Amino acid sequence: MARVEAVDPRRLGEGRPNERLRGVLCVAAAALIYTLQDVIIKLLSGRYPLPEALAIRCLVGFLPLLVLVHFDGGLGRLRIRWTRGLLLRGFLMLLSYTCYYLSIAALPLAAAVSLFYSSPLFLVALAGPVLGERVGLRRWLAILVGFCGVLIVSRPDGAAIDPAAFLSLGAAIFYALAQLMTRRLADGERASIMILAQNVVYFVATLVMGAIAGRGGFAQSSDASLQFLLRAWVMPTPFDLGLLALTGFVAAIAGWLQTQAYRIAPVNDVAPFEYSAIPWATLCGLLIWGEIPSASTWPGILVIVAAGVYLLHKPRAQR
Repeated sequence: MARVEAVDPRRLGEGRPNERLRGVLCVAAAALIYTLQDVIIKLLSGRYPLPEALAIRCLVGFLPLLVLVHFDGGLGRLRIRWTRGLLLRGFLMLLSYTCYYLSIAALPLAAAVSLFYSSPLFLVALAGPVLGERVGLRRWLAILVGFCGVLIVSRPDGAAIDPAAFLSLGAAIFYALAQLMTRRLADGERASIMILAQNVVYFVATLVMGAIAGRGGFAQSSDASLQFLLRAWVMPTPFDLGLLALTGFVAAIAGWLQTQAYRIAPVNDVAPFEYSAIPWATLCGLLIWGEIPSASTWPGILVIVAAGVYLLHKPRAQR
């Protein structure tokens, strides 16, 4: 595979048209593939702890990741420079997806995904201090409107906010920081190396978590999210092991597509297409668990999507 020309992270509005199109296709495909992984994780969240599921996923994921490295420069050039930026990005992604997986154990899939995809609100809000991008008054107003949508989704029936909703929002914040870090690393790191280093960080962290809580000694809470985090490690059935192994291949492919998208294309061009995961998640939740979003949830989702698309879109004249 030919080397992709790196994009200066400070030039968010630029980028060649073919790079923008490739970035959009990559992120849309990643959103669809990740939905499959979410379904598997949610299905198994009542039987296995999250660290064990992630450890199996990471272990299996090394094989497809090495294949990706081979086609993205060759294994002979495999070299991970353990810089602070690379490690920080991997740790931020670990925090993001840990919070996200814990949230889908307790929330309807469509609600968890919708709250997670408030991340463009944080992307724009943090682009100023992280990448030096100016955020004007209209964009700040759009961010406030988007957070109104977050409140609607978090409280679909006017009841108290489910604590698991904060996990999904935390996942969105960490995800936004990680993708901004991806842009900062774009000039010196390939997408395959970034996702391989991320997988190493995941694997080491899950082993540490397993050593601390793997016997289930801390699993005393009745909360679904805490149970998913602290449940004792057990031997999976062959079928469940196959599903967990499948997430390793899914995560490797989708992770590379996602990282490549933010590496080669401006954030404001590709990020809105991550919203394509919401209808997929809604459909899967309906068909598998019979989850029907309430009438008030749909307006909240539309407000989040509209605010995010407005924030991340720039007129052609400004590019």
